[in-house]
Amino acid sequence: MNAEIIAVGSELLLGQIANTNAKFISAQLSEIGINVYFHSVIGDNGGRLKKAIEIAESRADLIIFSGGLGPTKDDLTKETLAGHLNVPLVYDENALATIESFFKNQGRTMTENNKKQALVLQGSEVLPNHHGLAPGMMLQKDGRTYILLPGPPKELEPMFQFEAKPRLASLISKGGVILSHVLRFYGIGEAELETEIQHILDAQTNPTIAPLASDGEVMLRITAKADSKEEAWKLIDEEKQEILSIVGKYNYGTDDDTLASKTVEMLLHHKLTISAAESLTAGLFQSELAEIPGVSGALVGGMVTYTKEAKINQLGIPKELLDQHGIVSSECAASMAKNVREKFGTDIGVGLTGAAGPEPHDGEPAGTVWIGIAIGDDVVTKKLRLSGLRNTNRLRAVKYTFSYLIRLLEEKGYKKV
Repeated sequence: MNAEIIAVGSELLLGQIANTNAKFISAQLSEIGINVYFHSVIGDNGGRLKKAIEIAESRADLIIFSGGLGPTKDDLTKETLAGHLNVPLVYDENALATIESFFKNQGRTMTENNKKQALVLQGSEVLPNHHGLAPGMMLQKDGRTYILLPGPPKELEPMFQFEAKPRLASLISKGGVILSHVLRFYGIGEAELETEIQHILDAQTNPTIAPLASDGEVMLRITAKADSKEEAWKLIDEEKQEILSIVGKYNYGTDDDTLASKTVEMLLHHKLTISAAESLTAGLFQSELAEIPGVSGALVGGMVTYTKEAKINQLGIPKELLDQHGIVSSECAASMAKNVREKFGTDIGVGLTGAAGPEPHDGEPAGTVWIGIAIGDDVVTKKLRLSGLRNTNRLRAVKYTFSYLIRLLEEKGYKKV
């Protein structure tokens, strides 16, 4: 099954909002082995939308629409598709009851145009909207499948994941199952990883392997089709073991894992505490940790010491050390890590300093980063040479610090969970 995604809304063309829905849907479809060959974006214009539908039908057998299901006159998606397919629109009583109940509970009068949101294509499977008012729908006609979804991501994402996606998986697996498993890698580039496992990629049939890259990380999505979950997982595991036998040293997690979550998992498991002193990252390291539930069992606190004076006055780094070696140096990073560990009484201290860019800092070129990690009385440092935009460099510095910390802990005998 080949798919095209059509996003409807003039605000997308005007650049007022980003088309994150297409990215989300594409990622979800790849998990069940559906290829997306085209993304289209159409403004709130019935004629242009009809033309886009005709083009999509010439090259896709699954067409997914996002947006244009609301109550206003410029919400034209289902009306345009209904006219194109010659399928009438009818009221879905459950959707209408939900809309009426919403306005009643809000103490507001429901205007007539809000009833429009309860109209669905006759004969379609209605996809309930548990996070908004307009339902989605899925219709099969003339050998094609049409799926209509609301535009707001908070409504579209759960609707697609829990309503549309299972129906699609059932449709294409014909009674079987389709399962996906993601392997996550850090410290190796996408091109290098693909080269290392090229013979596996060339030979793939079932399972299939899809390389993906994002924010300095590389992912491999393994998707298997089988008659049962047990058989699908067996196929996935066989492929996984072969991949890891080649590039396993770069693998840090699976599926929804992140470098931050694996770091926290390791710290909590081994009952280790951590603190951080940050300069160029300005709290980003601690912020990433704080996104992980339960981190309070490991993260004690930290400091943002952005200036030389803050490093001296707050962290207690000797002025002579900074005068001699500079702020962007191994010595500074080591002292930051050691001092913050002592101040907060933690097992681990992290120091981050550098030149985020775009200008050089303290005589060092943009992209120069020094990481200091103190584990007990042992202090090690690592130098990075990054090339990217300012905030990209900051995020990559944080991610590398997580990766480096995990590796150091393993070397000291703390096993990954």
